[in-house]
Amino acid sequence: MQRKLAAGNWKMNGARADLSMIDRLNTSHPSPDCDILLCPPAHLVSQAVAQAAKGTLKIGAQNCHSAETGAYTGDISAGMFAEIGASHVIVGHSERREGYGETDTDARAKATAAQAAGLIPIVCLGESLSQRDAGDALNVILTQLAGSVPADSEADTLVVAYEPIWAIGTGKIPTMDEIAEVHQALRANLIDALGQTGAAVPLLYGGSVKPANAAGIFALEHVNGALVGGASLTAQDFSPIIQALSDS
Repeated sequence: MQRKLAAGNWKMNGARADLSMIDRLNTSHPSPDCDILLCPPAHLVSQAVAQAAKGTLKIGAQNCHSAETGAYTGDISAGMFAEIGASHVIVGHSERREGYGETDTDARAKATAAQAAGLIPIVCLGESLSQRDAGDALNVILTQLAGSVPADSEADTLVVAYEPIWAIGTGKIPTMDEIAEVHQALRANLIDALGQTGAAVPLLYGGSVKPANAAGIFALEHVNGALVGGASLTAQDFSPIIQALSDS
């Protein structure tokens, strides 16, 4: 049975004052039927962990380096995030792949480092609009899956998130049939690669998830949660998404 997860990626947004949202979420969802995760910018992770300790909400990081230590100015290792109490880390996000040239090999190395440090990597996959229009979406996504996921992953050490690049922050989303097709293919390929472990890995959908469309997305088979961007920045938007997942 996959554990449902509502994950919020704040990206490069947020200040200390915004962490008051954690208290509101913990109060609104004291015993949710899903896990709740916030991934704020790195400078807020430690304080967010301390504040989240009052309830069940978890705190993660948005990226990590694949090395444990070294001369990597400006980078933070998975072990460093684990030391301050983070539980998850996002790897392979399209904004890292496109903006920094990160590859499937980089994503796998970071995911492997995260698992070694005791963090759960959220491995992101997704196609561009041109790849979708060319009918190549599934091939692109499954190639990313094969190259980005550590081969010895266990169900409780891995999350996979499908985020079509063209839907991130645009207000556009694939059709429900398109989302279902991708998630079904991801599930089948995870089972092929990991055996029955692959049947229990949580699969998230990301890309313009809003309160208005969340329930429909969560009703789809093999969708076990969401990786939410802009709508995770306020409790007003994120809370109904959490509730929709908890009710699904």
